[in-house]
Amino acid sequence: MNDYALPHGFHLPSTAAPVACVDVGGTKVAVSLVNARGVLGRLLEPTAKEGQHDALARQIIRLVEQSCQSAGVQPETLSAVGVSSCGPFLMREGCVELAAPNICGGMAGPARGLPNDWTTALLEAPLRQRWPKVRVENDAVAALAAERRWGALQENGQALADCAYVTWSTGIGVGLCVDGHILHGKNGNAGHAGHLFVSDNMDALCGCGNVGDVEALVAGNAIARRFGHLGYADAAALFAAAAAGDARALTLIDELCRIMGRALYNLIVTLDLQRISIGGSVFWHHRELLLPKLRAQIHGKLVALTGGSELVSAGLGQRVGDFAALALIA
Repeated sequence: MNDYALPHGFHLPSTAAPVACVDVGGTKVAVSLVNARGVLGRLLEPTAKEGQHDALARQIIRLVEQSCQSAGVQPETLSAVGVSSCGPFLMREGCVELAAPNICGGMAGPARGLPNDWTTALLEAPLRQRWPKVRVENDAVAALAAERRWGALQENGQALADCAYVTWSTGIGVGLCVDGHILHGKNGNAGHAGHLFVSDNMDALCGCGNVGDVEALVAGNAIARRFGHLGYADAAALFAAAAAGDARALTLIDELCRIMGRALYNLIVTLDLQRISIGGSVFWHHRELLLPKLRAQIHGKLVALTGGSELVSAGLGQRVGDFAALALIA
């Protein structure tokens, strides 16, 4: 557990009631409180993936209550709960459930190796039974809002009108903004570019059931599944080998960047984007290696559309997930 300051330029009045910020990913759930003192009582656990399909919602409620206890706050006094979550989402009776490939094992079946048979995971409805004001958004959409407000997707203090946030982490997520409007779609699923097909490589099963989409080929959890038999147990092992001069590891990383770069190129030329901010654990820990390789996949291609577009590292760095939830209820 650790506490830290609010984003630069954001302040809550001393009399403001605290809010809870929840970041749900395929690997971890992070919960913290925000009041005038800053970000308090941060807790982190592996994402619940066993038991009944309300296990994740129950985990979030427990972590929020524990965070309140640590910060000396009564849970009933929370004014709002913001949830930044991996998707896709399914709407049921007006509330978000998760049809998340890295959480719900019933989507792709036993071959995916997840320890449940869920086709959805309950999320919003149980939280609304505990707290009256809850807002749930796709984590990349929420991160996009945070990056436009406090991070790399602004210029001279103004949010960019045509931009995107991309997370390269356990999965691949995208938030999109065009003409100053953040895109949501019919069920809040706009931006699921991680499930694009941009390669003829069909050697990997995605948790959504697709074979060979971007997430199946380059996401953090895909690296272990695809390259474990070559001695690269996870993304960290692959990049460590590359840093040590392993030519095969470097070739594999070039291929990952070719696939990811194609997806980024498609976003730029489809939506005429000015800037894409990139975060997520896989990218962030290896950004000095990856960013030039990704830029090279775009540079010089159809300059009429890609000229003036840029790829940058997330301005909020590793805290983008925490501040994403805050951006929903700030």
